[in-house]
Amino acid sequence: MLKDYLVKDCNRKEIEGFIEKWHYSHSINGVKTKYCFKLVNEKNDIVGAIIYAGFGMANVWRKYAEEIDDVVELRRLCCVDDTPKNTESFFISKTLLWLKKNTEVKTVISYADETYGHKGTVYKASNFKFLGTTKPVKLISFKGKLWHDKTVRTKHNGKLKPYAQKLKDALIKGEAKFIMSKCKYIYRYDINRKV
Repeated sequence: MLKDYLVKDCNRKEIEGFIEKWHYSHSINGVKTKYCFKLVNEKNDIVGAIIYAGFGMANVWRKYAEEIDDVVELRRLCCVDDTPKNTESFFISKTLLWLKKNTEVKTVISYADETYGHKGTVYKASNFKFLGTTKPVKLISFKGKLWHDKTVRTKHNGKLKPYAQKLKDALIKGEAKFIMSKCKYIYRYDINRKV
């Protein structure tokens, strides 16, 4: 039952493996983490995880706020499959309350990716406002996973990161291919601090 679950702020390392197992992306690569939360059951087992982070695409935050610290993106949300109905909206609501009490964040943005069959039902249930959709983008399909095409340009100290080089090599060999995504549904939640 939901009343048996606790929401706790945590560090990224505590939930990294959980997200890699339970989130459809199976990855937190490129997620510029700001706030992390875990949902635990009565045995203190992790049954859910959320990461709020900076935006994946540079300067997109400017669409939603005047200052970069005024807005975060809900970048990862996942729970184990056998949680009770409404667990995700319960989890989101508790983390939004934590952000309200402990940060100066004014706006939360999240995207539901139709490429993976998501339309944002949980965000609607959590009182987010639907803003519209993004345009489709080019993705790389490799070994059952999808990567944004910018991944093959990801560098560190002037060299491609190992996973970027691996993807680039796979494209050259024909082991990976470019595909077009479906749209993403954009949702916004404004944190009201009025008394």
